Amino acid sequence: MRTPNPALHNAWHSALDPLRGRWAQSSAREKTLLRTGAALLALALLWWVAISPALRTLRDAQLRGPALQTQMQAMLQLQARAQALQAQPKLPAADSKALLEAALPTLGAMARMTVSGERATITLEGSTAEALAQWLAQVRLNAHARPLEMHLTRTQGLWSGRMVLQWASASAP
Repeated sequence: MRTPNPALHNAWHSALDPLRGRWAQSSAREKTLLRTGAALLALALLWWVAISPALRTLRDAQLRGPALQTQMQAMLQLQARAQALQAQPKLPAADSKALLEAALPTLGAMARMTVSGERATITLEGSTAEALAQWLAQVRLNAHARPLEMHLTRTQGLWSGRMVLQWASASAP
């Protein structure tokens, strides 16, 4: 156990001595008023420091609860979709290539495809955003192809550019 610093101890007591003398001279009514004031001050401090922040946190959590539940459901749906994609059997390269070629008209008449190994480079001109989104979803699900690179530009609401896709074939390790 530490011994208090005698100088600090004496300074503390000498600072409190006038207050003790004033307290001793106070009437019972003044003492009651001072005690009541000190209790109210302690309660106000307790409210501002402990109770009010806790109640505010609880109220905010109740307000954010439904939004967090909705976000959790969306995350679980994304997780289920990702697991379903991972569980799909891998296609032979020829099947993936054929499915990519079959989906190509979705991008428009100016879309072209060149294949090199397990990668396909798609060049498109003047495709709508809706057609591009539909095509990407279709090749992801059916051909099991995923985009590696995309260099697209938008001109007057239509998309042009180049995409490199890769598929995981049954022969891949």
